[in-house]
Order: sequence, then C-alpha cells, then structure tokens
Amino acid sequence: MAPARALLAALVLVAAAPAAADSVGDFYRGKQITMGIPSSPGGDYDLRARLLSRHMGKHIPGNPTLVPKNMPAGVGLEAMNWLYNIAPRDGTAIEIAIATMVSNQAMGGQGVQFDAAKFIWLGNTTDSPDVVTSWYTTGIKTVEDAKQKQLVVGAPGTATPSAYYPLMMNALLGTKFKIITGYPGGNDVNFAMERGEVGGRGSNSWASWKATKPDWLKEGKIIQLVQIGLKKAADLPDVPLLMDLGKNAHDRAMLRFISAGTAFSRAFVTTPDVPADRVAALRKAFDDTMTDPDFRAETDKINMDIAPATGAAVQKIVDDLIATPKDVVMATKSILDRVNETEKVKK
Repeated sequence: MAPARALLAALVLVAAAPAAADSVGDFYRGKQITMGIPSSPGGDYDLRARLLSRHMGKHIPGNPTLVPKNMPAGVGLEAMNWLYNIAPRDGTAIEIAIATMVSNQAMGGQGVQFDAAKFIWLGNTTDSPDVVTSWYTTGIKTVEDAKQKQLVVGAPGTATPSAYYPLMMNALLGTKFKIITGYPGGNDVNFAMERGEVGGRGSNSWASWKATKPDWLKEGKIIQLVQIGLKKAADLPDVPLLMDLGKNAHDRAMLRFISAGTAFSRAFVTTPDVPADRVAALRKAFDDTMTDPDFRAETDKINMDIAPATGAAVQKIVDDLIATPKDVVMATKSILDRVNETEKVKK
C-alpha cells in the first residue's frame, strides 16, 4: 500500500504543477506590473529597474507588462511606504529597494511606515560594495587625507548612505566630511561635482560607477576613498573596507551594521500577502531573467555588474539585519541622528 500511496502523491503533484502555472498565467495575462523606482531617472537604481522591466515579463506566466515608475521623494522612503501601504498586495507591484531602508527601520527612522521583514524579497542583482568618492581636483585621495582636510560631499536626501557613511566616519574615524543633503538623486550629485559645487559623493555603488561613468574612472576623475560592504570588491584591492577601520570591537560592529545592506544593494521586492504561487512565479522569473541571454547582453554592453542572489537568500539577510543587537543599533542611531545638522543644498 505504501508504494501505491507514494505513486498517487507523485501524480497529484505532477497534476498540481501545471494547474498552479495556469492559475498564475490566468491572473497575469493582460495585466501591468508597476515597477517602483525610488530615485530620479538616470542613476543605477533607475537603469537596473528599467532593464529588468524590459525582460522579466516574458518569464512570468501570462507575460504581463512591467511599467517603470520613478518615485524619488524621500529618496526611498516614500516608495517603500507606498509599496507597503498603498500598492495592491496581489503581485502587481514590484520595487527596487534602497537597502538602507532596512537599517533605517531597525533604528526607528522617522517616517518609516513599513515592516521590511514582511515584504517578499524576489532577488538581488549585485552585492557590489558602496564607495565614498572624491573629485580629482580636491587633492583628497585617501581616508587619511580626509582626516586632515575638509571634503564637501553631496547626498540625495538625509536617510541615505550618502549622508550616513560620512557621518559615521566623522564620528568614529575622525574624518572631516561636510555633508550637503537635499539633491533629488545621485545623478544630481554627479552634476554638482562637475560644477565644483561639492568635492565628492557620500556614497554610490561601485557597480553603478562602472556602469554609468566608465569615462570618469578611465580618466581618473573620481577617487574611491573607502568601500562599504561585507567583503572587498575584487577590482578594489587597495581601497580599505570601512568596517575594518573601527578602532575597537564595538565600533567595528557599528560599521558592520551600516555596511550589511550592501549584501543586497540592488534587490527587488514585492508587497506582503502575495499568494504563494505568484511569489514562486515571480522569484523564478527573477532568477530566469538573471541568466536570460538578451538581458545579459544588455548588462554586458553597459558594463553593469550582475552577481545575483535568490529571494530566499535576501530574505535571510534582511531578517539577520533586523535582529542586530539593540545596543549596536542604538549607538549607531545616536550618530546618524546628527544628519539633521547637515546642510541643505541651496535650490
């Protein structure tokens, strides 16, 4: 009888799989999926979201159309709040998430109206580290230089890595960054560097620089002072890792806390409560897109770094980050709260 029951169970599973696929296909056929982008056009978040939007639909049963929508207000916060509180919870809303939104929630950040642990993470496109960058005319080429001379850096908003990293470095390492916040997006900070309005950028993904400004790298116009991640980029062997620069174990734990988000620095997420069969379909579609020859041809053409991770892997990293010891979180928060003391860009 046992073999018969096993055979019957296998037949049920085989029959159920096409039925589930048909159900998902029936739901998505003829529909649009909103692709939220928490930044202004032209930067790496925007490029990745639009690129995924062009290719992912063909891997989702029913072949829905993905429609990009820029939502730069609050530099990530408005978009995450929209996804959690307003977007339909049926699998027709996806967003490329700014990773610091998770640590911002852990610190009880102002304006947070979401629970990152309840989001459904679909996958990540790269674990490339962030970098703090100086413009070549400033003469500042190392972290030690930034301890001796003030460097004015631009940041798109306050609750962003571009403000957080320089604040932490000033407090724990003794650097002299002056932070100008309020730029609409990272691309606007780039323009400000070219104009001489600021002397650097508080943060950008190393992968983003390679994809969006390869000419600047080739010409030596930007210098990477420090990289922020859980591991060094293979092509930045001589640029120090921020979490290694802490003077003691507690400082290093704080620097690791703010660095952990780069492990899912360009991740895609959907709302809570999406039915399980659609979650499985979206996660599979994301994974399939990462190896799609047409998608990879486009990423190779613009030198975009792709080092994918599954949705389940990202979900675990998010859960671990939220579970960071409270004393480390609160000590970090006490420093980052000083972001209100930074200067705003003059409109």
